[in-house]
Amino acid sequence: MYIRERYKGYFFILPAFLLLIVILGFPTVAAILQSFNLVWVLEPSFSVKSYQRLFRDPEFLKSLLNTVIFVSATVGFHLLIGLGIALLLNMEIKGKYFFRVIAILPWTVPDVIGGLIWRFMFDTLPGIVNAVLLKTGLIIDPIDWLGNPRLAFPCVIFAETWRGYPFAMLILLAGLQAIPREQYEAAEIDGASKIQSFLYITIPNLKYMFIIALILDTIWECRLFGMVYSMTGGGPGYSSQVLSVLTYKHYFLFFNTSYAAAIAVVLAILMLIISIPYLRMTMKREL
Repeated sequence: MYIRERYKGYFFILPAFLLLIVILGFPTVAAILQSFNLVWVLEPSFSVKSYQRLFRDPEFLKSLLNTVIFVSATVGFHLLIGLGIALLLNMEIKGKYFFRVIAILPWTVPDVIGGLIWRFMFDTLPGIVNAVLLKTGLIIDPIDWLGNPRLAFPCVIFAETWRGYPFAMLILLAGLQAIPREQYEAAEIDGASKIQSFLYITIPNLKYMFIIALILDTIWECRLFGMVYSMTGGGPGYSSQVLSVLTYKHYFLFFNTSYAAAIAVVLAILMLIISIPYLRMTMKREL
């Protein structure tokens, strides 16, 4: 009876566990086997040529560098903007719930749709960005934002910053609301300024939430595909191409399935390494 009660919880989670294995486990194993040329090929044979090719491929190296830059920039802006807006929304002002709904709206837009919206906004002739800049006299001629190799990538980063900041904002706002008001009241009695309260009360209390937002947002941005592909397709050339777009191109356009699987495996390993601090931190808090 004791054993039955002890393992009862495992039976409850068994359906979800099996579903997780089918949805994630099978594609993962298939991708690893395919990267070694062992499945879904005419002549299966163990080979590491796809992995050897990776670091001799200038397109892969450029896409890897773009991914690092893209993730670092977008996550950094998400945290800064998310913190600023979370602080404003945490204030006792009229209509704060209305402003919270407005602030979260970009996150409700799918990344593909967001990319298409910004693609039209950055369009050379009918785009609203050029229209506003021309109207205000800041530019003389329309700028080809997404056709210029130097401008396309910053435009994609800007668009994803707009779409993704509510994720960090919500996490940080939850952390702000969990800080006991008594700490601020005690600091005010002791004569602490607003800046001192922010530095010595707000920031230390948000440390855990900052780490959660940083790691989860980093994982999300590493695997982002729709925003980049719908805005530039990775171009011009591969100036704005990230690893997720490169994987798609090799698998579905060039049919280099083993090489695409190798890129996907490398990207998955990178995300796994990033997730380890979050898992360790979560397990420590549970213990």
